[in-house]
Amino acid sequence: MENSNELTEEQFWKKKIREHCKVFVVIIIAGICAAVGALLVLMWFIQTSPIGTFGTAFIGDWNLDWIVGFCILITLWELLFVGIPVGLFFGLGGYLWWRRLPAEEKEEFKARDKKKTHKARNAGGGGGFSFFMFIAYCIYIAVQGNYLTPFGALPYTYWLWSGFLTFMWILIILGIPAAIVLIIVYFKVWHKKSE
Repeated sequence: MENSNELTEEQFWKKKIREHCKVFVVIIIAGICAAVGALLVLMWFIQTSPIGTFGTAFIGDWNLDWIVGFCILITLWELLFVGIPVGLFFGLGGYLWWRRLPAEEKEEFKARDKKKTHKARNAGGGGGFSFFMFIAYCIYIAVQGNYLTPFGALPYTYWLWSGFLTFMWILIILGIPAAIVLIIVYFKVWHKKSE
């Protein structure tokens, strides 16, 4: 058996993912469910909130009071319906998982944490995704035929839903091929290395 202190960070986590495959699958599924839940709460709040007149207000109708109230209320609803349940799920699940780990494996994790040197990370820049998202958004609006439409001519929800739909199309167009490539790489390369 390999000494976990001699493994690189990547090798260590690949080994742990193989050993605890079911736990990592549950974490991924729970993360996806949390993201979908957060989006559904946002969509529900927009359609039922008197702030923004139930999604029919135009951008020109908005004021600072609406923006502050909207931000506060959506944060509270997201915490109530998504944040607290997800925190409880991961907190309780992580505690139960940690309790069931064998003592030597707990020591592996602790030794790894002590060995780690924390380097300062550069928090600046978005890596180009924001610009890419803006270009995709412009293309989506142009395809809809509203590229030259003034913002105040359509309800604010049109512009908001267009952003969500743009992101969804990016996920479909780029995400599905990426998932297929990752599955192929997993079975052709990583899975063979572990055998």
